[in-house]
Amino acid sequence: MPWVVLTLVSVAMMTGYIVSKEMSPLQYFLEASRASGGMEWTSTEFGFFAGSKGFFNVFLLMLFVGGVVLDRFGVRVAGVLSMGLMIVGAGSIYLALTSSDPTATVSLPLLSDGALKRQVVFASLGFATFGVGYEMFGITVSKVIVHWFSGSTMALAMGLQVSLARLGTALALAGSPALAKASGLTLPIVFGVVSLGVGLLLYLIFCAIDRKHRPALQSVEESGGEGFSWKSLRATLSNRGFWLITLLCLFYYSSLYPFLDFATKLMISKYGVEPELAGTIPAILPFTSIVLTPLFGYAYDRWGYGTPTMIIGSVMLTLVMVGFALPMSSAALAVTLMVVLGIAFSLLPSVLWPAVPKLVPIDNLGTAYSVIYYIQNIGLMLVPVLIGWLLQRSRVGESVDFTSSMWVFAFIGLCACVSALLLHHYMRDKLNR
Repeated sequence: MPWVVLTLVSVAMMTGYIVSKEMSPLQYFLEASRASGGMEWTSTEFGFFAGSKGFFNVFLLMLFVGGVVLDRFGVRVAGVLSMGLMIVGAGSIYLALTSSDPTATVSLPLLSDGALKRQVVFASLGFATFGVGYEMFGITVSKVIVHWFSGSTMALAMGLQVSLARLGTALALAGSPALAKASGLTLPIVFGVVSLGVGLLLYLIFCAIDRKHRPALQSVEESGGEGFSWKSLRATLSNRGFWLITLLCLFYYSSLYPFLDFATKLMISKYGVEPELAGTIPAILPFTSIVLTPLFGYAYDRWGYGTPTMIIGSVMLTLVMVGFALPMSSAALAVTLMVVLGIAFSLLPSVLWPAVPKLVPIDNLGTAYSVIYYIQNIGLMLVPVLIGWLLQRSRVGESVDFTSSMWVFAFIGLCACVSALLLHHYMRDKLNR
């Protein structure tokens, strides 16, 4: 039964990953002229949209609210609520692209350009709504796995869940450009909304199973609450290891995920790949991790060595970003670097997320994950905006220079290396068994 549960919640999570990255490989199409089917977005506007997924989570503290809802009302309520928010958000993106005037602008003085298209703002609000549900569902699924799996198989289970999530990312990166080329920009969005509907149905099936078969060994209140404790939360927030893991998540994912947002355009601009095929090279990354993440998770369950694995993954990430920054434009090099990044994409997450329950009591696990995701969302919100701004200023005609942007990603990766080294220094005894 635990493996049935894992399949249901992992496929549901995969649908969220499809929508999360389905717009990333469409930057070229969104920036194309309206005469050729595009929306004439600028790189700044695309960066604003890519970073908007974290707006509500960061500024309205919705991740904290989601964590408390999860710990107080349980995985069933939190999961259905978060799936609903994802569907509403994805639907709003579709409406923005199909119904909003593509020429009208909105003044935003905080941006150096002074204004954004109204269409971009509305799409960003939809993506921000999606982001609330997406991050809340992520911590919910993590807690489901902790409930249903013992310590001896937890990392393997989390690795399999991450593997299916990466499949969603790969489908989005490889499939969205082809769908947009064939039938217009809105078809990938429609596919994403339908996928989320399927995900909600699967999660409702899980809820029925969870209500009937939740393992009796779990200490869960009969009322449906998860035993939220302020005392345990204070202990968690005073744990140095918890904050080092949080910093590692911030830097690692702030380099990796925003890079994926712009990777398709990088393949077109620097490596000369055709637009409809350019998403297939970034898709190598999640496809690689689909196989390797469960294997690394199994290895962590059996032999430990959590913090050395995190260090290796962070170093590989940084070196790949340096490689993309160097003045070499061979498509073969791009493929090689993406394969290496795929290995890094498997190494660190396969041990990082199973390490959190070793530092945090289960009654506050949802809130602890929400704190980690909140800090992570700050980076995921700000870095794409910064990269979009840099790319807009490095544009010469149709050509875009990615060099400065890749050095930014490399520097953030270096910060992840430092965080992993500090985590190894302070927490090796707890996390390497």
